[in-house]
Amino acid sequence: MVKQLDENNAGPDHVGIRLWAAYEAWKAEFVSAMVEAGHAWFTPSRATLLGFVPRTGLRQSDLIARMGISKQAVQQLVDGLEGEGVLERIADPDDKRGRILRHTAKGRAALDDADRIKAEIETRYRARLGEERFRLLVDALGEVRRGG
Repeated sequence: MVKQLDENNAGPDHVGIRLWAAYEAWKAEFVSAMVEAGHAWFTPSRATLLGFVPRTGLRQSDLIARMGISKQAVQQLVDGLEGEGVLERIADPDDKRGRILRHTAKGRAALDDADRIKAEIETRYRARLGEERFRLLVDALGEVRRGG
């Protein structure tokens, strides 16, 4: 189904573009709902970073490695989330020089809202697609992710 730019200059049409566009639509819906739920600090870039921070926390150096972006970019995002009271840095008990990032109570409340909102979005997708098509979508995405 790969097409080149068409006469109307609508852009390329291929599965990568469709996956990206679907993700962007999902992310916009998610971020909007998080802001509406009272998390005005929640932005797409902050959402991405928070997706890499497990509920148990992690070392900032590990976050940098997981995200694959510059140390400065991660630092800026973490500083902002720390300033908002969403994340905190604590001493790493295994390495005096290291710092562990973990969610504050405000951050954990946001995670709870995020879980609820994600379930609500999924419910809307199930209603829109129907149970069988939704299951097929989830299965297909899992297969693509596994590279099988």
